[in-house]
Amino acid sequence: MDFTQVLLLALIQALTEFLPISSSAHLYLAGEWVGSGYQGLVFDLGLHLGTLLAVLVYFRKDWIDLGRAALQWRPGKPLDNEQRTLIGLTLATIPGGLAAMALGDDGTTALRTYLVIGCTQIVFGSLLYYAFARSAASTRGERTLSVGHAVLIGCAQALALVPGVSRSGITMTAGLLLGLERQAAARFSFLLAVPITAAAALHGVAELLKDGNDTDPASFWLGAAISAVGGYVVILFFLAMIRRIGMLPFFLYRVGLGLLLLGLALFDPTAAT
Repeated sequence: MDFTQVLLLALIQALTEFLPISSSAHLYLAGEWVGSGYQGLVFDLGLHLGTLLAVLVYFRKDWIDLGRAALQWRPGKPLDNEQRTLIGLTLATIPGGLAAMALGDDGTTALRTYLVIGCTQIVFGSLLYYAFARSAASTRGERTLSVGHAVLIGCAQALALVPGVSRSGITMTAGLLLGLERQAAARFSFLLAVPITAAAALHGVAELLKDGNDTDPASFWLGAAISAVGGYVVILFFLAMIRRIGMLPFFLYRVGLGLLLLGLALFDPTAAT
């Protein structure tokens, strides 16, 4: 894989992992449309390693606070907001992990089709826009989430294994529908990305080190580095702009992309599979 292709895919990952438009869908489409074909799941997981580092660095204070709260807990002592949030994040990761194991790498790859991505972009993009529109008066912060509500958001996150759903999009949608304020829904979505993305990235590294793997290690690590830097910038940008521009641009983009893909699948049946 040459530098230009690695750079392009890493920047796409950095943009689409945190914007609610689906990174897995865009990485697949980029590989198809630049003429090189899909670059493979292992390389994609390397790019996710980069964005994992970005969210860890950006939210480092939150994770330090959560870690301290965990160390301060004692049996019989009521949970404070930080401890409840940490438990919620931990339990919310389980549904996605179980779904990933059930689907496997082959099942995940098989879902990368124009038909699937077109449908999910339209349906889940519309659902996000609806949730955002009805959340205008919400003031609830992410630290007020109950453990049960956090698990519900985790169940929604499991749907993001289907390309086009968008992990950040579906978790923000669930958070907004549960009453979170808009920036709070985004922050919880980013915090929730850490455990499951870490598991996926470790899986990617393990696959890279296996005998017979055809992913270029230099491309894997270069892509991770570029997506880490780009992802950090995107988090800064998205959290600053979410109140100003809302979800309408993302809704219009997702519906437009979905219609384009459904059109390609309809008029070129070989593109749908």
